[in-house]
Formats: sequence, structure tokens, C-alpha cells
Amino acid sequence: MPRSLKVHLQYIEKVKLAVKQNGFARQVDLAEDLGLARSTVSNFLNGKPVDYLNFYEITQRLNLDLQTIADFEDNSLNSEISISDEPIQSSLSSPSNTEISNYINRSSIESDCYKTLIKPGSLIRIKAPKLMGKTALLNDILNYGQQNNYQTVYINLQLADGTISQDLNKFLRWFCAVVCQQLKLTNKLSEYWEEDLGSNYNCKIYFEQYILPKINIALVLGLDDLDRIFSSSQIASDFLGLLRVFHDEAKSYPIWQKLRLAIAHATEVYIPLNINQSPFNVGVPIELVELTFEEVQEFAQKQGLNLQTAEIEQLINLVGGHPYLLQRAFYRLVRQEISVVELCRKATTESGIYCNHLRGHLLNLQQYPELEAALGEVVRSSDAVNLNPKLAYQLKSLGLVKYQGNNVVPSCELYRQYFEQYLEVK
Repeated sequence: MPRSLKVHLQYIEKVKLAVKQNGFARQVDLAEDLGLARSTVSNFLNGKPVDYLNFYEITQRLNLDLQTIADFEDNSLNSEISISDEPIQSSLSSPSNTEISNYINRSSIESDCYKTLIKPGSLIRIKAPKLMGKTALLNDILNYGQQNNYQTVYINLQLADGTISQDLNKFLRWFCAVVCQQLKLTNKLSEYWEEDLGSNYNCKIYFEQYILPKINIALVLGLDDLDRIFSSSQIASDFLGLLRVFHDEAKSYPIWQKLRLAIAHATEVYIPLNINQSPFNVGVPIELVELTFEEVQEFAQKQGLNLQTAEIEQLINLVGGHPYLLQRAFYRLVRQEISVVELCRKATTESGIYCNHLRGHLLNLQQYPELEAALGEVVRSSDAVNLNPKLAYQLKSLGLVKYQGNNVVPSCELYRQYFEQYLEVK
């Protein structure tokens, strides 16, 4: 295995797209999240050599398959990795472990998704807070579709900019155009879009009379970060109702049976929807919850770690069963940079492994005083707190709180300790 790796030329556009697909507006945001130099991330995204371990970490954060995108045939990258890197090398040597992300196998989730996907007109609904592995599971579903020779389209709704996401007609035209672009179909919106028919009807007709007839096999449409539209009640109501229509039409019309929907969101939609117009009470619901002790143990072993029971308990006491926070810990432990005891002791400090992650949450909260105050109340209380439902939804979508009945508590001790220090009493 080479000491350095670079992205193969044919995958450079794919990795650049993955930055935005995983919620990073800029390269610098990704660098700060990972605690890496900006130049390292820039080199990775532009097909230049970077240290093997940095290459590995970036691929994990972007839910990319290292074995697929790396240029292993470049003879200038032939030096062997050092002995201290062997745990990661061994964890990647088995074909079954070529990609370790925030999402790991959880009981029958994958099989439920696969069984659903092959059914005509199916709908899969994935719900989990940020960084719990929704995008990785969604990609897994799309990959399964490709293995079955289905057409696949992935759309992260975060890519709909402000002007588009506030105007229903612009949003639905953008949605149709993106689907066509990914399917390599000519954009014919001008031929099918009739102003007097209304945006929802136009969108339905465009799929029914143009997109779906153009493909001879099933189409899996993956929609990530559906929460992006929740802040605009009109767009959310109409678009979610349209998705429900897409799903329902398959019951009566064969053309719509080609379409399989997989949607991912962090919270329940907090705007009122007619029960017969909502996509959230049909299809197969998939909720990603925290990992159990046994799953954490398996997760560690997949990354080359053989932790003692007491060490796993220490980590769970700090970050719960949060996949992303555990992955960050495992990465440092694999590199033998820190012990579990030291990691836990420094966790909420500026020298801790979570400093950039925590600081990013803090800066984000400071832009929204209501959310900041609400979380401050939660972390300073010894009991579960009853919050305004919308604020509770938003904090849960960020992964900062979890529900106990109708009330909320910090999602883990790491967040309680950190934000108790840094959020001012209002």
C-alpha cells in the first residue's frame, strides 16, 4: 500500500460533488471539520497526492469508496506505509471492509431497504439526525439499484439555492432539470411546461410523458436533506404532496411503477400536512438510531481496534452510540495518537479531537439566538426539558438533543459538558 494516494482523474468531478452532497458549502469547511490543512483537502480534490491516512479520512467523511476512487497505478506512489499505519491497512484489506463510514450494518435495515426497492412504485423514508449515516445508507440503496441495472439519480436538496428554494415554479423546474441532467436526457421543459396548468401538474406531466417513457428500466430517485425545503411552508406542502402523488400513481398506472423513491431527512416536517397528501405515512420508514454496545464493538473491530469492555463503555459514556463521533475517536486510536482515557479527558477542550466539530456547532448556534438559548436551557438542566416543538425538532436535526417522551435531553455527555461551558446564561 503506498504512503501517498491521489484521486484518479476520472473521479475528480465525483469527489468535488461529494463535498456539497455531504453538506459542506466550501472546501475550507471540510478541512476545518476534519482538522486538516486547507492545502491537503485542495490537493485531494484536485487529484494531487496526499498522505494515505489523510486520504483515508477524507474518503470516510465524504462517504466515498477509497478502493474505487484512488489511483493505485501511479508508479510514483510506490513507497510502503509505515508499521504504525498497519491497523488501517489491515482494516481495508478485506473486500467486505473496503468502505467504513458513519453508517454500519444494523440488524435488518439493509435487507428491508433492498426488499422494498425491488417493488414497483416503492418509497423508502430514512430519518436520522445529521451525521448518523443517512447519506451513506442512501448511497448504499442507490448502489444496490445500480447492481440491479436500475437507473439512479441522487439529489441533495441543499444544492437548491435561495432563489430556487423560495419559488415553487423555479424549484420544480430545477428538480426536473437535475433529473434530466443526471439521466443524460435533453432538457425539454419549454415544450412540456404550460403556465396555466400550475407547477405541480406540470412536474407530474413532465415525469409521466417525458422522463419515465424515456427509460426502459426502473428509476431510483434518491432525495437527500429533504429538510432543506421545510422552512418554506408553501414549497414543502406542495412538493411533499407531489411525492405522495408520485407514489400513489403507481397503484393505478404502470408507467409510475418504474419510479422508486428513497428520501432522507433529519426531523419530522413541522408544517401541517393533510394525511392523504403526506409522504410520511406511506412507504417503509427507516430510522437510524444510536449504535448499541455490540454494534460499537463491531464498528471498532472493523477499523482494526480491539478495545477492552471498559474502554468501549468510556467512549459510550462520552458520545453515546453516535456513529460519526465514534468514528472520529476510532480514527485517532487506530493511529495510536491518543489513549481512550486521554481522549475522554480532553474531549471538550481546544486540544481535544472534537474541537473543530464542537466549535462548528457553537458558531452555527450563535447565528440563531433562539436555538442557542434553548440548548443552553437543556444542558444546564438535570431533568428533561419541554421546548417549543419547532426548536426541539431543529436541535434534534442537528443531533444535539434526543427525546425522552415529549421532552429533550442532550444527545450525549460530550455536548452537555461543552455547551454548558460555552453557552451564556440568558
